[in-house]
Amino acid sequence: MQLPDMNLLVALDALLDEGSVVGAARRMNLSPAAMSRTLTRIREAIGDPILVRAGRGLVPTPKALELREQVRDVVEQAAHLFHSARVVDLGSLRRRFSIRANDFFIGIYGGKLFDTMERQAPHCELRFAPEGDGDDEALREGRIDLSVSNNRPLMPEVKVQNLFSTQFVGLVREDHPLLDQEITAERFAGYSHISMSRRGIARGPIDAALNALGLERRVAVIAPSFHAAMFALPDSDLILPVPRETLLSVRRLGLKLRSFTLPIPLPTIVLNQAWHPRFDNDPAHRWLRETLKACCDETWLAAQPVVS
Repeated sequence: MQLPDMNLLVALDALLDEGSVVGAARRMNLSPAAMSRTLTRIREAIGDPILVRAGRGLVPTPKALELREQVRDVVEQAAHLFHSARVVDLGSLRRRFSIRANDFFIGIYGGKLFDTMERQAPHCELRFAPEGDGDDEALREGRIDLSVSNNRPLMPEVKVQNLFSTQFVGLVREDHPLLDQEITAERFAGYSHISMSRRGIARGPIDAALNALGLERRVAVIAPSFHAAMFALPDSDLILPVPRETLLSVRRLGLKLRSFTLPIPLPTIVLNQAWHPRFDNDPAHRWLRETLKACCDETWLAAQPVVS
């Protein structure tokens, strides 16, 4: 079955509403001659003259009057269909969003996102998948909506947006002996450390920086998450390197911990959010990305040290 040309229905709606070829042409940004040709096509498609001359004007036929409301409903439904593809009703949206991120990001930046979603999209659900959960095909296969990481995805088609940059600082219990004197690279390497790694890896950029100075540290504990490691500090002399924004949690929770500037040079870490192009124009997904970026900006500013 051949479907009717949607443009003919829009033109018919304009003709019936205006009762004039000239008026309908003006509404649709067409010339009167083009609209006249369109009216001829409509007459052929419907098998009715639709509009007939009466004096100087045109009047609708009984068939045209019969179709008027149906045509208007179809055109309005079509307009709503195309409009709804560009916007989303967050108040009634029911959707689960899956974001792959580590506990640092969830603990520091997740709260603002939870609050915003609760207010703007109360029927949606947010699922955080552990970083490294699954393989690099998770975005491509649609198993996660966003990946938040300092590593860029390997798939070339994946879209990436920078969220924020951060640097590592040291974290120890507030009466740690390291704090009694100047914190040099030698003294920093002289205490046992906690390494944060979900895969059980002890060595990283800190070890490379120490090795360049002819130093080596002892990693006594390998923890799977930043917050698990952080709560182990008050009862030990361990040192935990953490992203600087972790200090926001320390302040909020009133933990008896102190931070210090690392005595070794480390590269700045840039976190980004990545998504598959299939979601690029999805309005709900676009809202998620924009909201996540805005929440990160606000929380990042709140986490910065106060300069007096």
